[in-house]
Amino acid sequence: MSETRVDGPDARTAHQDLHSEVGALRGEHPGRSRNPVIKVTDLAWLEFEKPDLDRAEVFARDFGFGVAARTERELWLRGTFAGSPCMVIRRGRTSRFIGPAFRAAERADLDRLARATGADVREADVPGGGRAVDLLDPSGFPVRVVHCGERLPALPEQQPLLLNFGTGPRRTNATQRPPREPSRIQRLGHVVLETRVFGRALNWYLDTLGMIVSDFLFLDGQRDRGPTMAFIRCDLGSVPSDHHTLAMHLGPGTGYVHSAYQVTDLDSIAAGGEYLKERGYQRSWGIGRHIQGSQLFDYWRDPDRFMLEHFADGDLFSSDVQPGWAPMSTSGLAQWGPPATRDFLGANPSPQRIRDVIEALRGDNEMDAARLLGLLKATRS
Repeated sequence: MSETRVDGPDARTAHQDLHSEVGALRGEHPGRSRNPVIKVTDLAWLEFEKPDLDRAEVFARDFGFGVAARTERELWLRGTFAGSPCMVIRRGRTSRFIGPAFRAAERADLDRLARATGADVREADVPGGGRAVDLLDPSGFPVRVVHCGERLPALPEQQPLLLNFGTGPRRTNATQRPPREPSRIQRLGHVVLETRVFGRALNWYLDTLGMIVSDFLFLDGQRDRGPTMAFIRCDLGSVPSDHHTLAMHLGPGTGYVHSAYQVTDLDSIAAGGEYLKERGYQRSWGIGRHIQGSQLFDYWRDPDRFMLEHFADGDLFSSDVQPGWAPMSTSGLAQWGPPATRDFLGANPSPQRIRDVIEALRGDNEMDAARLLGLLKATRS
């Protein structure tokens, strides 16, 4: 396969000293749609079901969420930033992830989306009210696109510590004593999903919601078959947006991998992690700094085994930055930090995982033996 790069100055220069050493090859996926239906502006919130809302609220407060609203059947969680809630947990028979809700730029975008998809615009059951269009992505995840009528007000922040660097000290005659308290969540950052129909799902989010790819990952020796993971951001034009609002990767299962929530700084991550550890919660992986997105990270499991991430200092890209391409590997997940754990990688065998593999290899999807072996190799590289 030729290593000739895509023509054009942007494609040649977008990666040099930026986010990836290598850009697309001629004819590879462009990472964006020519004519999307709408362009969403951000994640609004994530939707879950759990049988025990009291237990869910205890963890949420320990992790650093505020409570926006609580009823017998719903728990709405928020960050300190003004805007919509981060998460809703509804009472259900089992613990499960339902799907993401994305924010439309304008109310008229909901009408445009409804006409294009044959869906209806309905009232959104969110504190403060709003309107929503309910869709189903190719993986089977319910996806909501919402326009909220009322924004939650901002709450007090954890203030970043004043740091001394080199010959330019900013703090004198004062000590650093960050309190041992929950990391105060500022906002929802991104969600990561696993899918057996990666290519179809990727194109749906680009064509329908107008999202664009920041980075592609591919399996060693299988680049000619296309990418197997994408870090996808919102297209806000010249306004920089998070390196990824949604990330998806090919896998034998279909489901939630983790979600990430921004906090103030590294001290907030570390002190909040100590607070969680003292209360008996399980750290999945951290603390470290990612490569794709550059975030400082720390991953935890909630009592229902869902993985949540504290992060700070993530990359922001404007729409003119083209996708980077890199091989998929465990060593490529972090610039520094402890080795990625088997728990984080989902490498611990379980009956459900074995069933997922068997069903994927028998089903009509993008998984086959070569892809499966490539994914296994990536977890060990």
